[in-house]
Amino acid sequence: MARKKKEQVDPNAAAFAAAWRRLASHPMFAPMRSFPVGPWQTAGAQAALVDDGQLTAAKAIAVVDARGQIRASMAHRLDEEQWLWVLAHCLLHLGLGHLSADRYAIDPAYANVACLAVTRFQRAVKLGTEPLLLPAELPNTDEQVLLRQWRQAGVPAEYVGCGTGGNASDLAASPVGMMAVGWDWPAQFAVGLSAAAMAAVDVAGGARRSLTDPAVRRQPWQLAMSWFLSSYPLLGALASRFTLVADADLARSWHITIAAVSPSAGEIYLNPLRKLSSTQWRFVLAHEMLHAALRHGDRVGGRDPYLWNVAADYVINGWLIEMGVGEPPDGLLHDPQLAGLSAEAVYDQIAKDLRRLRKLATLRGTGLGDVLGEPLPYAGRPGQGVDLDDFYRRALLDGYAYHQREGRGHLPAGLVAEIQVLQQPPLPWDARLAHWFDEYVPSPRRVRSYARPSRRQASTPGIPRPGWRWPDESVSRCTFGVVLDTSGSMNHELLGKALGAIASYATARDVPAARVVFCDAHPYDAGYLPVEQIAGRVRVRGRGGTVLQPGIRLLESATDFPTDAPILVITDGYCDVVRIRREHAFLVPDAARLPFTPRGPVFRLR
Repeated sequence: MARKKKEQVDPNAAAFAAAWRRLASHPMFAPMRSFPVGPWQTAGAQAALVDDGQLTAAKAIAVVDARGQIRASMAHRLDEEQWLWVLAHCLLHLGLGHLSADRYAIDPAYANVACLAVTRFQRAVKLGTEPLLLPAELPNTDEQVLLRQWRQAGVPAEYVGCGTGGNASDLAASPVGMMAVGWDWPAQFAVGLSAAAMAAVDVAGGARRSLTDPAVRRQPWQLAMSWFLSSYPLLGALASRFTLVADADLARSWHITIAAVSPSAGEIYLNPLRKLSSTQWRFVLAHEMLHAALRHGDRVGGRDPYLWNVAADYVINGWLIEMGVGEPPDGLLHDPQLAGLSAEAVYDQIAKDLRRLRKLATLRGTGLGDVLGEPLPYAGRPGQGVDLDDFYRRALLDGYAYHQREGRGHLPAGLVAEIQVLQQPPLPWDARLAHWFDEYVPSPRRVRSYARPSRRQASTPGIPRPGWRWPDESVSRCTFGVVLDTSGSMNHELLGKALGAIASYATARDVPAARVVFCDAHPYDAGYLPVEQIAGRVRVRGRGGTVLQPGIRLLESATDFPTDAPILVITDGYCDVVRIRREHAFLVPDAARLPFTPRGPVFRLR
């Protein structure tokens, strides 16, 4: 018995049908596909792939009439993305009112201007692939102005036939009275635009993967995130950056009681088993976003990381309660007596009672900070790396400007002060180092003196004036000491940056020589070296362990080193605890942490 042949499916027809189904699920076009026109009657746009001689003769891909009937020619074989563009083009003609009885015209200028307006809209929303060879740059002139120009001067050759109608118009004649039976396409399109905007918020908040995916049941934390995107501009830009990771196993393995944040990955980790309302999740998410935006993880310096986290929690929670953002969960760190203080000031107060404070809990849990340095591993999409300082600063400043412009409510003075500080980006390390040299390594200054022939002005030749001269003796502090870590962990790039900067600043201040001590397991006194040799011609002597205190002691006790000359310590942080009894500073890599609390300024190379 012969097998029955399987019915062949035309790939062109399959692509056409798939594109039409996708438009039916798109929130922008769904209302135009089906809408009520009476108590028991519905209407909507229809599309069909036909074998029409008139369409073939005109080389038309598709045409649309005022009833919403789209007729596409089988003579054109397109893929799904191209059919999507063609069908969306026809529906947009309806939605933009190009076939309304009071606007429709049969002249070529009207048809091409209408197609140009639709094409500009399609390029903005990026839906489908253009099957036509259209110019890369389209005129941005108003439709009515462009229509008058093209009716007077004619349609430019590059825009003739810029729609789907081929050699003719893709707008079919509008039957008399057709718009009077309730088929108001622009009104349905307006409904679709509103639905598309809401769907876009859902996509940003994680409630759906794309505009064409159906919405899923939204969790309370997703509702909270959507609220920031739609109703709270101060943190809306930040909310769009973060990914919510609600994973019970991840939260259990990393001891996350409620939430934690990784600013570097742009991820907020939530414990989905914690039963909080959407308003409480608003408070939690705002708390974590402010931790990241204000860079609390990078501002810890030499402080205890957990106590610094606790201090920042007190400050942020006080702000959020004052602003009325959401509802704070039970057991939150809040003390009205600390209102108005910065995180640094709160840290100085609370650090006096370490035993009690280590029993307090952040949103992550007792004894654990909720600001994480690295992203946590989970089975999902990893966070996208960005220039964090630039992003968080821009997001907060834009949100603050919009908040102020719209008069959205009260902001605490402390939060406003921290946001306004972000308007001035931090000085780079080399500029801060230059300021340090200006203060502690002053260059000799010229003085006025009558001890040499003075210069007289032609207008007053009888009045002698003092001339400029350099002092006979150099300024006593016009030198400095360098304690250089030459252990195996120091790389050549770090040494090159540090020594090059020091040499350039010393040369600019007319410092003839600097006292250099190399340190690894033992100090090596190189004596006074000309500053031009510091940049690269110094031979690094030691490559053992790192012990800096003997080198510092050598400088402080040297009889030929001024007692008020400052010391600059260059290290990668893998060193011993040092004590310096004079003005000093540290030059370290960006990610390095010193094993002690420095008393002098710390410059971080980037």
